[in-house]
Order: sequence, then structure tokens, then C-alpha cells
Amino acid sequence: MRYLRLKTTNIMKEVSVHELKKMMDEKNDFQLIDVREPGEHEFCNIGGELIPMGNILQNTDKIDTEKDVIIYCRSGNRSANIIRALEQHFSYTNLINLKGGILEWADEIDSDIPKY
Repeated sequence: MRYLRLKTTNIMKEVSVHELKKMMDEKNDFQLIDVREPGEHEFCNIGGELIPMGNILQNTDKIDTEKDVIIYCRSGNRSANIIRALEQHFSYTNLINLKGGILEWADEIDSDIPKY
């Protein structure tokens, strides 16, 4: 079942960090992908599967097509660009950007997450 409280901005679906936290707490069925670089992911992460931005177009087989896929980066910009590319070139319709990225997560959800 798709998560219904999505905000659509310029055709891009977004979810807030509070909505993502609720989805995690409720153990909703979705995929979480981190598109940052390996060093960034090692420094801090929120449990997403690492598929770096530079490799994601060659790893589309790792992206679920049957459930919501939330993609995040540091601030939400890289993940938004990746979503646009995937939607344009591969016709995905289930991708959701984490608004504010891991920085927003650190500010709003878990202050133990280091910011960079």
C-alpha cells in the first residue's frame, strides 16, 4: 500500500523527515536509498541502501518498482536530480524525495547524526 501523505512539488513527490520517521516506526514496506558518496554514507546515514549518484543509472535493477522508493542525499538536491533522471529515462513513478535530506533528519529527528 502506498503512503498517501505525499507532497507533490513540480511533479516530484516528496516526504518530510517526520513522515519518513513515522513510516519507519510503523514498519511500512518501502525502499530507502542513499545516493551520497561512500565516505558520506560511512560518516553518517539513516539506514538507506547506498547506491552513489554516479552509479545509480547503471544499478536500476536494484531499485524496486513495486513499492515506494524514498531517495535521500545530504540536502535533497542530488536526490531530486536523480529522481528526475530516473523518471525521465526509465519511467519510474514510485520515487519520492526526502525533503531536506540527512541535514533535515539531523535537525528534526536525530541530533546525534553529525552534520557536514
